[in-house]
Amino acid sequence: LHGWLKERFAAILATMPPPAAPTDATLTHATWEVWQEGLAERFTLPVDLPPLRMLLIWDNLTGHKSTGMVLWLCQHGIMPLYTPLGGSWLNMAESIQRILKRRTLDGQHPQNPTEIGTWFQQTAQAWNRQPTPFLWNGKRRKRRRKQYGDARALGGSGAHTHQPLSRHDSSQ
Repeated sequence: LHGWLKERFAAILATMPPPAAPTDATLTHATWEVWQEGLAERFTLPVDLPPLRMLLIWDNLTGHKSTGMVLWLCQHGIMPLYTPLGGSWLNMAESIQRILKRRTLDGQHPQNPTEIGTWFQQTAQAWNRQPTPFLWNGKRRKRRRKQYGDARALGGSGAHTHQPLSRHDSSQ
């Protein structure tokens, strides 16, 4: 799994502008430290850090916090930041992931991870051409409302939309 993740991150980094030339090592380290301020759970930053290129918001899976993975990310200018446990907004992100997965893989038989990544990217780009606005419509809001039925639930979470989503996007 880590090899596939590293391959995907390397591909993403390759599409970005080249990294800035290293400046003062103390300034570079301070830039990284700013992103750890206020975190409940910090990791020790390596002494030698490249310029920060990307912030990666990630869930708390054990593999995402492994020393090898975190060091690899840091060596490539990627600062991992971990989502809080029980964050209700994660349900909305997971709903979007389920929709993308369904649109991308239904009836398909990918042969390798690169093919899966390419298909997901194409599906996301097609969706982004006509994005769907999401509304938070969780249990608390439902308790406060007197009228129901004005929005459609997405993927079992509190995320809703006023527009119906088709199972397949014909613009792919």
